[in-house]
Order: sequence, then C-alpha cells, then structure tokens
Amino acid sequence: MNVKLIRMWSGEDVIADLIRDNDDTIIVVNPIVAIPAGQGQMGFAPWSPLLKGKGEEIKVKKSYVVYVAETQEDIVDQYTQMFSTIATPSKKLIL
Repeated sequence: MNVKLIRMWSGEDVIADLIRDNDDTIIVVNPIVAIPAGQGQMGFAPWSPLLKGKGEEIKVKKSYVVYVAETQEDIVDQYTQMFSTIATPSKKLIL
C-alpha cells in the first residue's frame, strides 16, 4: 500500500492508497477522512460514502489537490488494518 495524506482545496485531509500519479490526475482507492469524535479523539469516515464498493478507483484532478504528503505512521497502521486483506500483528513487543 502507498498510503498518503492528500490535502484538498476544500480543506479536507483525505487519507488514501495512492495508485498512480499522472500529469494532471491522481488515482486513489479507499479514501477516508478524519472527523472529530469528541474528547480530543479522531474517527474515520469514507470520503465518498456513495461509491460502489471498497477498492473502487477514483480519479482526482490535480487542480483540486493542494499537496500530497507522507502520513503519520500510526495512521498508516490503522488504515492498513481497515483495508488490508491480510491480518498483520501489532508492532508492540511482549516483554
């Protein structure tokens, strides 16, 4: 997975698996946005909840994108757990 943080002109911070980066578009799958969940917590919701299904490719014009950047490691881990078809163990060590 190539999980990236994509800042949109609308102000949304979209976290998605970046599939391709072309001259005038980017192609992403499984985009989500962070939403406040109360008490300083953040939750995630689908960026486009009416998409046909998980794994559907979305083409976004670069003119709507402010920047594409690396995502915090803990967010990447959560994203991977949500969308990976393979169960991965936690990185914590047992002492």
